[in-house]
Amino acid sequence: MVTNNEDEAKKIFLFKKNIFATSFPDVDEALIQPDGLIASGGDLSITRLLDAYSHGIFPWFNKGQPIMWWSPDPRCILEPSELKVSRSLAKVLKKDQFNVTFNTAFIDVVNGCAAARNGNSDTWITHEIKLAYLDLFKRGYAHSVECWHGDDLVGGLYGIAMGKVFFGESMFSRVSNSSKIALVILARNLQSMNFKMIDCQVYSRHLQMLGAKTIQRSLFSKVLEYYCSYEKSKIRVT
Repeated sequence: MVTNNEDEAKKIFLFKKNIFATSFPDVDEALIQPDGLIASGGDLSITRLLDAYSHGIFPWFNKGQPIMWWSPDPRCILEPSELKVSRSLAKVLKKDQFNVTFNTAFIDVVNGCAAARNGNSDTWITHEIKLAYLDLFKRGYAHSVECWHGDDLVGGLYGIAMGKVFFGESMFSRVSNSSKIALVILARNLQSMNFKMIDCQVYSRHLQMLGAKTIQRSLFSKVLEYYCSYEKSKIRVT
């Protein structure tokens, strides 16, 4: 039996309206500064997460903070058909020195993404986040891409697939180009499965070099209306 206190604990605080609510508002109500912050609190249940992603909202917060929900404008995306592979990366792919797999080491990829980088031990991939996305993986919504060199996991990424949209969450690389190769193989497979886009959330030069671009949040929302659904996808190497 769910008590009133439990119901209250699951509510989210809407920053623009300055009220507590049980569901997310329209993404147009996200703050301008900080860019895209729309709500805080609630939980990381499967129902909440899938509802958030279907509306272009994702969680991002550091350890010790409440759950923070974001929908930045503009939004960085990569259309699989617009993937760019540089000459140098094409040479690496041609050497065939890496092996790429799907969904064979999900938690290892998440841990790789959560590991300290450049001496910075802070990470938004908390224990709470790991458990939530592991639940999504078990339900068939979250997926991992692993890049191997021999028996060593040297790079990869993970994210969520809903309908014909892949929501990228994080990537890591222990060897030069390994995360790029994981993304290239993912994009090629998603293109063969008629996926419309990969959500990259926020812009980076690294992603731009691979063909990513920014679009207005309003357009991003329109794409989700047409192509995002609760349909699960069996993503695998083809």
